[in-house]
Amino acid sequence: MIKKKLLVTALIACGLGNANAESTPSVEEMWKIIQQQQKVIEQLQSQISNNTKQVDAQKISTEQTAQAVEIISENLDDTSTQSESKYKFGGYGELHYGNTDSGNSVDFHRFVLFNGYDFNENTRFYSELEVEHALSGDGKPGEVEVEQAYIEHRLSDTTKMTAGISLVPVGILNETHEPDTFYGVERNNVEKNIIPATWWSAGLGFSQEVNNSFGYDLFVGDGLYVPTEGSKAFLIRSGRQKVAEATANDGSITARVRFNPSNNLQLNASFQYQQDVTQGELGVDATLFEANAQYNINGFGLKALYARWDLDDKVNEIAAGREQQTGYFIEPSYRFGEGNQFGVFARYANWDNNAGDDNSDDAVKQMDIGFNYWLTPRVVFKADYQDQSGAKDDDGIHLGMGYSF
Repeated sequence: MIKKKLLVTALIACGLGNANAESTPSVEEMWKIIQQQQKVIEQLQSQISNNTKQVDAQKISTEQTAQAVEIISENLDDTSTQSESKYKFGGYGELHYGNTDSGNSVDFHRFVLFNGYDFNENTRFYSELEVEHALSGDGKPGEVEVEQAYIEHRLSDTTKMTAGISLVPVGILNETHEPDTFYGVERNNVEKNIIPATWWSAGLGFSQEVNNSFGYDLFVGDGLYVPTEGSKAFLIRSGRQKVAEATANDGSITARVRFNPSNNLQLNASFQYQQDVTQGELGVDATLFEANAQYNINGFGLKALYARWDLDDKVNEIAAGREQQTGYFIEPSYRFGEGNQFGVFARYANWDNNAGDDNSDDAVKQMDIGFNYWLTPRVVFKADYQDQSGAKDDDGIHLGMGYSF
């Protein structure tokens, strides 16, 4: 019996050795493996002692041949799986209903597809294609946008570089904005109007994790190009070029530091400088400072963010107050229920795109309260009520659903 076990063990080792010689053996190679195993079977059978119970050679041959085929099949399956895993696919979407003082609407706000490919363990490609408001084209409300398309290369386990179209490393929402990751049907107005999320740029990025608690990011990109006339003059959000034949006379540099003193607390701060946000027209330099904090423990969560732009004061000659644009929000929340399926939140936000004018009050104040219900961790239903005051007054409710995969 012991010798029989040794025989089987030897045969398996032989099968594994041959099967693993090539990751994807051909039919001819598989037949050679089977022939080699048959020879090993005959040699081992001749060495079995006459006083040992005779083993049915045909049975062994059949069993081991089947085992060899199974090993080869598993190798082929593994290779196929590994090949398929190089390609990454995903996406997200969100449907919104709004009933506010400004009107009622239903909008399939975003439909996004992710596509990526792993060239090897260190180099990968990642892209994001987005359709906004369901329809695009002349006279249509939406746009088709390439929001990300970059190559990432890992220099080490803690250091990586990117090249291509990337999200600028600033704020909470700009890099992570799938609908199941935040409260409220609409994205918060501070990050939308001040930062301005979602904000992407063509350029080079560098990131490093110094240790378990500290990391930093650097990004050099094509920069903003703000309008210099009309009601949108020097509005930061209007300066996003979206890498669509973007003017690149003057680029920008962004730096962010990340500090995580514990698993429950995340602290981030970003700084950006651009020598001329008019891309050579007026010579208006601009700096952005942004800081945010996120804290979570036992279902309780707290987010807070502050952002401020400072532009050359010559902009006041065209648009009074636009030399400074600021905003902040604070958002407590609580998740509960089986699997934390339910969540409630409140958010107070204040933003002002004319904060440099001390003689006027152009700030908008908004209070939101609402809840999220996660049908699954990646599928969410939302409802909220907004109370807006100050320079704008638009109260009402929002309903929404979203998903990511």
